[in-house]
Amino acid sequence: MLSLAHVPLLIVLSISTTHAFSSPAFHTSTTQFSSSSLSTATNADDLTKPSYEIEKLPMRIGHGFDIHRMAPIGDAGQPVVIGGVTVTHKDQKWLDVEGKYVEKGTIYETQLGVVAHSDGDVIYHSIVDAIFGALTLPDIGQIFQDTDPRWKGCDSSKFMEYAREVMERYGYEIGNVDVTLILERPKVASFKPAMKENIVRLLGTSLGKVNIKARTHERLDSMGELRSLSCHVVLTLVRADE
Repeated sequence: MLSLAHVPLLIVLSISTTHAFSSPAFHTSTTQFSSSSLSTATNADDLTKPSYEIEKLPMRIGHGFDIHRMAPIGDAGQPVVIGGVTVTHKDQKWLDVEGKYVEKGTIYETQLGVVAHSDGDVIYHSIVDAIFGALTLPDIGQIFQDTDPRWKGCDSSKFMEYAREVMERYGYEIGNVDVTLILERPKVASFKPAMKENIVRLLGTSLGKVNIKARTHERLDSMGELRSLSCHVVLTLVRADE
């Protein structure tokens, strides 16, 4: 894998758009900015090289969690992207708690989008956080700050690539990944195989080491009202030389 620390000065980051492509496994549009790499753009290398020793344990366990608001696509400005897949869907019954579109507290049928600084991919963000956590490193919000304009609309696969680079730098590879995606709607069963393939490709692992589960929130709280979605990830890292 090409190290992100050696990519050209001008890199192109993929940004999700409101249009689905012919293959559900990819969502791209492009923007350009001047940067030698993701790591130097954020001082990520400094943050992922702590002063203390990261012991070479046979196995490490990490947990990651992410949550984002969902809103009508016009407000969100970008579609629902999960596991690198643009989740196309029919109009959904979103609860308008502020009365912006319909009477306050009533249902507004609309296309949904994710409100986020980057593309708001809860699976990718949770996996990245779990890898960093397993290695006792800072969280994704410290390394890729949501106040940095470089990450506005960024395709979160770039964060996954960097997390893999860090994992391999410390001599680890994926043991297994267990994903629990929580959202009431839209339904994602038909998109899960493409999500899984994306994770396998980005982490350099195999299908038998990645699992994706999805569940609703039983109409409870903001997730049950289609105003948010979240994700938990538990993963193990094992020594690559064993």
